[in-house]
Amino acid sequence: MEAPVQNVKSVRRSKEDKKLLKRQIKASHTLLKHEGITTASQPTQCVVVCNGGLGNGVSRELLMEVLTEGGAVESLLMPPNKPYSFATFASLSESQRAHTLCNGRVLQCNGHDVTLYCSYVLPVDGGVCECVSLPPGLCVLEDFVTPEEESRLLQAVDWTSHGDDVTAQRELKHRRVKHYGYEFRYDNNNVDKDKPLPDGLPLVCDAVLQRCLCDGHISVLPDQLTVNQYESGQGIPPHVDTHSAFEDTILSLSLGAKTVMDFRHPDDRSVAVVLPPRSLLVMKSESRYLWTHGITPRKFDVVPASTAERSGVVNFDPSDLTLSQRGTRTSFTFRKIRHTPCDCAYPSVCDSQRPASPPRLPVAHSDACHLEEQYVHRVYEEISAHFSSTRHAPWPRVRDFLLSLPSDAIMADIGCGNGKYLGINPQVFSLGCDRSVNLVSICAERGFHSVVCDALSVPLRSSAFDAVISIAVIHHFSTQERRLAAVTELVRLLKVGGRALIYVWAMEQEYRNQKSKYLKTNKNQENVENQENVENQENVENQETVENQENVEPKASKQNTESINDLDETKSESSVRQVHAGKVSSNPIRRRGGLWEGDPAQAECSHQSYSVRVSGSPRPVAPESEVEVQQSYYDQGNWCVVLQKTHQP
Repeated sequence: MEAPVQNVKSVRRSKEDKKLLKRQIKASHTLLKHEGITTASQPTQCVVVCNGGLGNGVSRELLMEVLTEGGAVESLLMPPNKPYSFATFASLSESQRAHTLCNGRVLQCNGHDVTLYCSYVLPVDGGVCECVSLPPGLCVLEDFVTPEEESRLLQAVDWTSHGDDVTAQRELKHRRVKHYGYEFRYDNNNVDKDKPLPDGLPLVCDAVLQRCLCDGHISVLPDQLTVNQYESGQGIPPHVDTHSAFEDTILSLSLGAKTVMDFRHPDDRSVAVVLPPRSLLVMKSESRYLWTHGITPRKFDVVPASTAERSGVVNFDPSDLTLSQRGTRTSFTFRKIRHTPCDCAYPSVCDSQRPASPPRLPVAHSDACHLEEQYVHRVYEEISAHFSSTRHAPWPRVRDFLLSLPSDAIMADIGCGNGKYLGINPQVFSLGCDRSVNLVSICAERGFHSVVCDALSVPLRSSAFDAVISIAVIHHFSTQERRLAAVTELVRLLKVGGRALIYVWAMEQEYRNQKSKYLKTNKNQENVENQENVENQENVENQETVENQENVEPKASKQNTESINDLDETKSESSVRQVHAGKVSSNPIRRRGGLWEGDPAQAECSHQSYSVRVSGSPRPVAPESEVEVQQSYYDQGNWCVVLQKTHQP
């Protein structure tokens, strides 16, 4: 006779317990995948607190307050920019108590809830933290002005006046700016030395500058002042102040809130420097001429916990890091205008000593990839936020094309940017892709489907789409072969009968006596007209021909499709050109070490400085055996074509 089965009481977990366990396991898997750290199945004295790190806004002080409820914390490692921390307790019982108290606990962090997930791990080594020193020629002087002087300096800046010719106030995307003495021009990263501003520097600055002179920080008094005001979350891209514009020593006085300024050497060495309120930053020699400096736009800075209120280098020791919340910071940057060419000891990065040399046309695949990476991909990543903020209105004829698609259509936007065309027709399933990680992230934030990929190798199924668009993308490719490959890839995605709409930047930015919108938005239209490229005049005959062909239905695809062999190679392979504010210039895009020369606010006001070249042909080339051209036209500075796929290759 079988023994009776004893009743085993099963433990039922609540819905919340199951949810907590599921997220705890997911956090453990993430830790193993990205850091190679395995959680322990049995209690240990070391607890990993997932979702409780500097990377998701939890400060050392707040986390320590919670952990010490469980017992004495011997060490707390908080790796920079990571969403987890490691706490080691004095005893096993204390770590167990802390684990019980903290697992699933919700913290209030700057207006949002953060839920902690805890697991046991073996003791984690904090590693050896490399000691970093200030760049040569750089120093930070704490409490250089008194609180009373700080108040007087801030009150001297009147931000309520707009369009002020005396102080040249400007509203930039990431900060607001006033100039005194001379205006710094962000369109050319220089100053007009023959046009000083009327009133010079504010009198309230005299005492501070005389102190700098007496202390030996400067040998002559500055005659140019730029006042920048940054709100929390704002910053300035990395840059080197233009050599030809200013003399050696640059002074920057920090008022209001503190911040962290990042310095980077051309060999990729980087140093993060804490600038406390009322401190004076002095940049001379190598730190002024060679290292870039900038402020990353964010609302919190990672700073040493032991010297949170002091200046100095952030060494990123995980046992001594915390968060510092940013506030409104105003910087007074004093500079001396240079009236002779710069003869510094760094000719490779000096605009006075280095001759302008345009990038060479690529002769191999690797050359083309390098050229596009340097002059297109990097620039888009750097200016993605500003680019997105200025690309919100869809072009009417592109919108009409998308709205003409049937309700069950599938559409792909190759080179979708910030996704402004992905939501035009909600009845269509739209999928975007772009080479820029930052722009695809913006698409995701807006709720659009998008992936990161190259337009020459789109990871989507062939013959799957009813429509494909490529708006202002193909002119970024640096060779004719790569442009043809991009069009071929668009055709590959189309079903038979599917249509592709392609826009490419035109050499002709004034057509039929009408300026493109890029010329219209240029404040200095007369200068633009005077600087029009001679090639625009050479293409007049081509314009007339295309005018007569616009919107004419083709009789046969072979007659209306241009082959790569039909192009004038002399014109199409002209030198790499800069397109800026709607004009074609023979001057190349010049960027130093992947960064803008001077103050990179140029990226905040430029329109198309990320284009490698412009096609000299009125219509993009296409594989003539598979498609026919339904329509071609000129629209707002672009040559446009609608292709229809006629059959499979």
